[in-house]
Amino acid sequence: MEKHATPLHSQDRISNGMNDTQTNIERIVMQRVHLIRALRFAISSGTLSTVVSLLALWGIGREVWVARVLQNAPVSIFDFPRFYMAAFMHTHLIVQILILVVLFALLFVAREISRAVAFISAVKSV
Repeated sequence: MEKHATPLHSQDRISNGMNDTQTNIERIVMQRVHLIRALRFAISSGTLSTVVSLLALWGIGREVWVARVLQNAPVSIFDFPRFYMAAFMHTHLIVQILILVVLFALLFVAREISRAVAFISAVKSV
């Protein structure tokens, strides 16, 4: 039996007369592999971070009467930073810690989402 050289690239297969069903299947499979990799990338740490932020928000809701804080908020948008900084500084330590946990967790979720989107867009461009 004579061994035939197998084409290494999709272009070689097409030029050798193979139909492009094989290349379509190959493309679909690779898209799925890249999608699963991107989702695994985002879900593992992103999900944990989302759960942490939700638990911290729940803790803030148990410790602070949020409706009163929002009711006392200033009308002018320029006074918001000063008001919320004063509210943050004059609350209990546990609430301050929970607020920082929420901020860091949400920043981490945003980072994971942007990394997943960048990865998916890079795969599509290839």
